[in-house]
Amino acid sequence: MTFYVDIYPFYTLQRSSFIFSGRLLTVILVFLMLAISLLLILPGIRGKSRLFWMFRIIISLFIGVVIVALNFTCDWAEAKMTTNATYKSFSNAVVNADIGLHVGLYGINVTLKGNPVVQLNETIDYNEMFSWHDSIEDEYQEALEKGLPTPILYIAEKFTLGSPCRLIYQYKYSGRYASATLWTAFCSWLLANILFSLPVILYAGYMMIATAALIFFSMASFSTIRNVPQCVFSIGADSFETEYSRSFWLALGTGLLCTVVGILVVMLNFMMPEKMKEAFSVGVDSYEDEEASYEEGYLNTVFLDGVKSLPLTSKTKRNF
Repeated sequence: MTFYVDIYPFYTLQRSSFIFSGRLLTVILVFLMLAISLLLILPGIRGKSRLFWMFRIIISLFIGVVIVALNFTCDWAEAKMTTNATYKSFSNAVVNADIGLHVGLYGINVTLKGNPVVQLNETIDYNEMFSWHDSIEDEYQEALEKGLPTPILYIAEKFTLGSPCRLIYQYKYSGRYASATLWTAFCSWLLANILFSLPVILYAGYMMIATAALIFFSMASFSTIRNVPQCVFSIGADSFETEYSRSFWLALGTGLLCTVVGILVVMLNFMMPEKMKEAFSVGVDSYEDEEASYEEGYLNTVFLDGVKSLPLTSKTKRNF
């Protein structure tokens, strides 16, 4: 039974967001506004330094936004399949649909989209989020009360505490440690940017290498899901297993980028330290500025000669 254009009266209209969640969209907008604000200062930079600063801003903000956004994406691992499956419990109705499982650091996202979307006089297009941040058992119970389609309930049940697969333990803790390591990498990235503005560029390069190492550690933490026996998801006559997805490979690419930047900064700082300071606008300190100002000073010799040749007056003689 449907109500007003295939909308169930017992199903809430606010469905879980997927790729562009609210938090992920906020992170992207914040870094985008920061990038625009920093790029507005480029016209005030002269010469070839303008191009260098532009690449520096873009690369640095790209690394920062990726590190933060990876905490909120739902595609570290995923699996997809197209099959004929039972649509509802206690019913023999079968639908052809695309079923997807997307694993993030804080939970899973299950999608179900019919081929075509309208089947059995209903719109089959579901997108459900199950988080293990608090308790996935409560969310699974709510899904049962809503009467969600059988494929979604079947996949979500695999991650509950009572499931024989016991996937929740490995996925929950691996995601938790991966997220904590990513936030540590973000702090390391902030410290590296601060050091780039000081005359300690060598240590800034070391911090970029440390950022890369922390990103790799987060990937290693998430990869521990492979240490448990893989649970096969069988729906209808087909089955699937999860594989690493876009966020995992994006983390790998960002880690390699941080490694390259850090190694280049360290090597160039040993080979040409003065040019590196000049490139990062930290080549002249305040002491050198004072010396330069003294060397370029102008003395009025006529005035000095007049002071030296000034004769003693009678008043000055009386003082003696």
